[in-house]
Amino acid sequence: MIRIYYANDYEAMSRRAATFIAAQVLAKPDSVLGLATGSSPVGMYAELGRMCAAGEITFSRVHTVNLDEYYGLSPEHPQSYRYFMEKNFFSKIDIPAANTNLPDGKNPSPAAECARYDALIESLGGIDLQLLGIGHNGHIGFNEPADAFVPGTNCVDLTADTIEMNSRFFASADEVPKRALTMGIRAIMQAKKILMVVNGENKSQILERAFFGPVTPAVPASILQLHPDVVVCADAPAMAILAAKHPEAVIR
Repeated sequence: MIRIYYANDYEAMSRRAATFIAAQVLAKPDSVLGLATGSSPVGMYAELGRMCAAGEITFSRVHTVNLDEYYGLSPEHPQSYRYFMEKNFFSKIDIPAANTNLPDGKNPSPAAECARYDALIESLGGIDLQLLGIGHNGHIGFNEPADAFVPGTNCVDLTADTIEMNSRFFASADEVPKRALTMGIRAIMQAKKILMVVNGENKSQILERAFFGPVTPAVPASILQLHPDVVVCADAPAMAILAAKHPEAVIR
């Protein structure tokens, strides 16, 4: 089942998304949360940090597994996803550092790191709630458009489009890592619940294609149509096409 929630703006989207994460943690204090980076969840992380500081929620028993990490970047690199998570979320909540997990971008063997990460997720009992964004080309994590869905954690060559989109975080596109370690489709689809946050007019077309187009590895996010429990929180600009063409599917 897919539930699509309309929010007037980014702040409203962030608050609504935070309530879904908070509800999961309140219902199951030792939840395993799959987390994502990027600009879309930043506001949601800030709201969860506020809730934790106010004593409304605790992450003290939560474990986290992030979707991905650039291959070749150390955790201390300011553009690594470990650095992003520490800055935007982990430092604002009461989660033990040992309970936070990301792929190790400095492991000299990508294959060994991918196997380690899959084993880690399995050892935690799988993911209770997986947070996702969506790329302009439909990627989730760094699972890029391809001829087939890749089930396990894998080391991918980033597309030129993804490198260009991510170059805004670096001095130039030349500095963007060309490879990344990403959680595979299997772990994402085995999560008990999925929460996707989407904002901005430039995501409107791909959001509609992902949930109302064919299920195809050419649009990786389309596989979510087959998941039994998906919540999408999107702001008005991101929802423009979908709300116009499928108003019956939108919860306001």
